[in-house]
Amino acid sequence: MTTMPILTPQFPLKSFTLALIQLGRIGSNKPENLKHARDIIVKAAQGLNNAKKPDIIVLPECFNSPYGHTHFPVYAENIGFTPGISYDVASSQSESVKMLSAAAKATGTWLIGGSIPERDETDGKIYNTCTVYNPAGDLIAMHRKIHLFDIDIPGKITFKESETLTGGATISSFDTNFARIGLGICYDIRFPELAMIAARQGCHVLIYPGAFNMTTGPLHWELLQRSRAVDNQVFMSMCSPARDLNAGYHAWGHSMIVDPMGKVLAEAGEGEEIVYADIAANIIEETRAGIPVTVQRRFDVYKDVSQK
Repeated sequence: MTTMPILTPQFPLKSFTLALIQLGRIGSNKPENLKHARDIIVKAAQGLNNAKKPDIIVLPECFNSPYGHTHFPVYAENIGFTPGISYDVASSQSESVKMLSAAAKATGTWLIGGSIPERDETDGKIYNTCTVYNPAGDLIAMHRKIHLFDIDIPGKITFKESETLTGGATISSFDTNFARIGLGICYDIRFPELAMIAARQGCHVLIYPGAFNMTTGPLHWELLQRSRAVDNQVFMSMCSPARDLNAGYHAWGHSMIVDPMGKVLAEAGEGEEIVYADIAANIIEETRAGIPVTVQRRFDVYKDVSQK
């Protein structure tokens, strides 16, 4: 039998505090959406209700616009980010990027900017895109939603992102001074290969902004997060918009943080809320020592999806 442990990160996981913003009041006015998001980022950074100041703050999927395939082209922004190349935020065409950068710098926290509709300036294709900022306000990572939300559940919900969006083609992660974090967006969580690859590339935490609906949310929102966490023995988190029954799309809410043993560390309700969780560095090591699946996999029997 051959075994292959996960790749060793460049550094060990350090304990840190994570904050999820379950943002409400997302309407048709983009400037108002951006102002409200910035206000809540500043509020979250204060560490309310005796919570410690968070090291990283997360916004939900499509935080700057209504959620829907007809809205994506209208609200799409040019970003023009290339991984590995320094990005000049001051000259960015994206008003959302400028706001997020300023908020990260003002609060001195890492910031995962949920997602926004992005128009590629080279070919005009539109993506559902997550951007990440360091405490200095630098844009340092980006993830384009890989798996598009095309579903048809008779009598309940039909939705096709592919009518206006293009799927991304890159697996994304980034390093902080406390963790390596893997990125996904919403429907990406239904494809376990993405999480497997991120974990074997050394990610300690997987964070997916998402917006499950009132049909799939009660059935699968918690189940999928706990499954990805347990499968890969990592921390797993999804950040949802607040539920708004006056909107065209009704989000499930229940933003959540799960530990490597599948324990829910924090969960929001339905409305606008900030939830915090302390990510304890020892939990991953203890979990993997007690249930050592990372060194028990049988890649002589089945393929390692992280290897091309």
